[in-house]
Amino acid sequence: MPKDDAHLIPAHDVARHAGVSRSAVSRTFTPGASVAPHTRDKVLAAAQALGYQVNLIARTMNKGYSNFVGVVTAGFESPFRASLLSPITDALNKQGLMPLLMNADNPQQLEQSLHTLLSYQIAGVILTSASPPLSVVQHYLKHHIPVAMINRGHELEGADIIGSDNRGGGRLAAQTLLASGARRPAFIGQGLHNFSSRERWLGFSEGLAAAGITPLAVQDAAPGYEGGLAAVRHLFSGAVRPDALFCATDMLALGAMDGVRIEHHLAVPHDVQIIGFDDIPQAAHLAYRLTSLRQDSRELANSAVAAIVARRKNFLLPTPHRSIPVTLVRRNSTLE
Repeated sequence: MPKDDAHLIPAHDVARHAGVSRSAVSRTFTPGASVAPHTRDKVLAAAQALGYQVNLIARTMNKGYSNFVGVVTAGFESPFRASLLSPITDALNKQGLMPLLMNADNPQQLEQSLHTLLSYQIAGVILTSASPPLSVVQHYLKHHIPVAMINRGHELEGADIIGSDNRGGGRLAAQTLLASGARRPAFIGQGLHNFSSRERWLGFSEGLAAAGITPLAVQDAAPGYEGGLAAVRHLFSGAVRPDALFCATDMLALGAMDGVRIEHHLAVPHDVQIIGFDDIPQAAHLAYRLTSLRQDSRELANSAVAAIVARRKNFLLPTPHRSIPVTLVRRNSTLE
């Protein structure tokens, strides 16, 4: 029967009960460590019988770092950023790591929170798009704490950069709209300061330039649905109205689509074609059926966690930028 004070049971009691060495117990509870299947089974059976639990605090003291990884994000209302959290958590758990989530929406609180992370002797930090200012994470690199950045620019020496092929996605959007007959395309983005939005714009404008077309653009739309709605009001107030829209995010595209259909009484896709970016769940809803460029959130998460684990073993590894391909998901907002 398990003991009530399970946390007091030492590993050597489990080893004695299982008839194995103390190191075999340690390897059994260390993710990725080599241990024979029959030995692992004996150790797990003994641990269950005794009610043994790994002492993570003691392990942290032995290794010099914990099994916590800081995950810093902003804009929890963004469906795509929210969709990253589950695969990041899954990938961390498979490596025996646990996330400590930090909200980057409040810069003043964030700086204190990031410094607090150091007291947990974290094994690394994962930064998602738009969070936080680079100045506040340089401290981690100085302490040889691995940093992985998702969909950020290549601005931080020593950090691993993992991103979707944003520029390639922009080119693919241009090619798709040109092939379906668009001649007056426009772009709706979230500002040239936003790395992902800027890259998508550059790919889109490059793709159209090859056909001799200069797109209209609203570069500084507010994030989300309302931003797309407001951008359409601006674009369709002039004498030359777009016949196609490429939006830097799906939420911008959903707002733009409602603006086109409801406020301007135009048909999508016959009057105006629309492509978004991210392929969030709402893009597939019957009310929208939005054509979108899908980011592979699971591969982004797996690559970021793999980078943390590899750099934990060798902090001086090279830091190449890893680009994850995006996929065009055709729905009803574009013409064939």
